[in-house]
Amino acid sequence: MKFKQHLIPLNITVKDTLARLNTLGADAVLFVTDDSFKLIGSLTDGDIRRGFLKGYDFNTSILEFIQASPVFIRKEELSRTDFEEFRQRNLKILPILDENNIICDIISLRLHHARLPLEAFIMAGGKGERLLPLTEKCPKPLLKVGDKPIIEHNVDRLIKYGIEKIVISIRYLGDQIKAHFGDGANRDTHITYIEENEPLGTFGALSLVDEVKTDHVLLMNSDLLTNIDFADFYRSYLNANADFMVASIPYQVQVPYAVLQINEGEVVSFDEKPTFSYYSNGGIYMFKTSLLSYLEKGKFFNATDFMELLIREKKKVSHYPILGYWLDIGKPQDYEKAQEDIKHINL
Repeated sequence: MKFKQHLIPLNITVKDTLARLNTLGADAVLFVTDDSFKLIGSLTDGDIRRGFLKGYDFNTSILEFIQASPVFIRKEELSRTDFEEFRQRNLKILPILDENNIICDIISLRLHHARLPLEAFIMAGGKGERLLPLTEKCPKPLLKVGDKPIIEHNVDRLIKYGIEKIVISIRYLGDQIKAHFGDGANRDTHITYIEENEPLGTFGALSLVDEVKTDHVLLMNSDLLTNIDFADFYRSYLNANADFMVASIPYQVQVPYAVLQINEGEVVSFDEKPTFSYYSNGGIYMFKTSLLSYLEKGKFFNATDFMELLIREKKKVSHYPILGYWLDIGKPQDYEKAQEDIKHINL
């Protein structure tokens, strides 16, 4: 979001203020600042109307109309802030302030669920051979689910959580993916690409990255359809003090018979048709950027091997159960299911 369009100076006229509000559409909230962009107050068209009812006119100072104590978020608290509380208060736009009360950014609660300090990587280099002939001339990530490609659902969801840099790993028909997204400028994010000459696995592709500027990384497969809450995932990762966290899919298996508990050949008890719960790899990972040092440039490294390595190295590997919607689109049946499910789920 180009946040300075929401900032106005102390000496602006009421007429010019109304003109500025008119350009902002659904996000019509302004913040009055001094010359250093320090927050003075907030202003909506409702504030102007209420001022006129008090007898103010177009020659009155804009300072008479403003809300002098607007709600804001501190920059250092941003990544841990739960935006739902603000939505319940019908707030639309919130300023982000540094320690000197200078506005350094603006959050639209209509567009964003959070602002996560992460770089995100999407793995989109596979051939999708099980979906032939659909993938003969189109890379699997660009197959449409509903009205847009699979990968676009994921890119848009990352943007909703305020992730400002997305890196997409491409190989098979990768030029089509680059042409579709470009540099991301029209989506209010920055998109770059890793180009694999040969398959390197989910984590091997990351060895080609020159630099990551955030302390933590989010990595996901491109062929997932999910409404995972990335903000809750991030908070759980931080609260667990984990080095690495994998999103998991709860999976239950019911045994249709009584299961005997046996000790030295003797039946000591039994469970009637018990249900056992397991957790499967959901193809979404969050981890400390420092762990990239374990990767050797250009060497194949899949996700399970990377997790096993971290466990051997005594790193803390945790999991985050996805309790919402999740579907791995690998087979034709999955693709057909996705086309039906997209009509009923909110991504």
